This record gives sequence, C-alpha cells and structure tokens, in this order.
Amino acid sequence: MRLAGKLFAAILACLAVTAQAADNTLLIRLQPDGKYKVWHTEGETNLAEDELVALEASARPEGGRRIETSAGVASARDTAEGIVITIPDAPRDKALLLDRDGCGALKAWHSEGATQLSDDQLTELVLSALPGGGKRIMLDGLSAKATLMRHGVMVVLWRAPLRRP
Repeated sequence: MRLAGKLFAAILACLAVTAQAADNTLLIRLQPDGKYKVWHTEGETNLAEDELVALEASARPEGGRRIETSAGVASARDTAEGIVITIPDAPRDKALLLDRDGCGALKAWHSEGATQLSDDQLTELVLSALPGGGKRIMLDGLSAKATLMRHGVMVVLWRAPLRRP
C-alpha cells in the first residue's frame, strides 16, 4: 500500500511539473482549402469575460450587432467552426474564437500568438494526435503533445528540461 501511495504521489508531481511548464497551447484546425488555421491561448487582444459573454449572446450567422469593447468595436459571427469575434481596430490579434470547456467555462482562442510553426511541423502534430493524447514529439527545442478534440487538434508546448549526462 505504501508503494502505491508513493507511486500515486510521483505521478501527481510529474503532472504538476508538466502543467506548470506549459509555454503555450494551440488549437489547430484544417481548413477547407487544406491549410491550417492555428488559434493561440495567448494573444494581444484580451477582452473581459462580460464582453465575451455579451458578444457570444449577440452572435448571428450573418454577424451580430457591433459592440464597443475595451479593444475597440467588435462583432460576433456564429459559424460552423464556432463563434468568431472580429475586432477590426485591433493592431494585430483581430479575431477570437470562443469555446466552452467541459464545465461550461468560456475560453477565447486568439488568431495571432507568439508561437509560429511551419506547415511541416503542424502536419507532424496533427498526424501524431490521438483522442487521449499522442506521443511527445520535439519541435525546435520544445516538447509537444497533441490531442484530438471535437473542435480540432489541441497541442500543448513546453520547454523540455535539459538532461544532464
């Protein structure tokens, strides 16, 4: 029993280290033209939750009403891919994709972010994705693990610790 407890504690510690070390999370979607659209967890345009909720409620397939936000005027469109918020006056990060997690919490994915991957790297990640998480792969000094989700492939990237000889 003591061994099982120690093993459980070790597993929890490993998971905690991995979670704390996450540098970025991406959502990769294959577009009808065969190209990838990458959404980022972090970006320049950050709206308050009440702004996101108001935009979500106003979303229509033809585009919702324009709402003044902290990042400028924004509108939301209800698409087959989800609710996409456009903020035309934002300097760089001009679109957000709204998603809800399993508990119903609102999540905004950013159209622009710091992590830039090549098409070959994106393809490698997509091909490695499995429903429970694919194998860990290395990309330019980053560890990556891809998971097949209902809205695309979610990828967690983190800096791999240096191994000592």
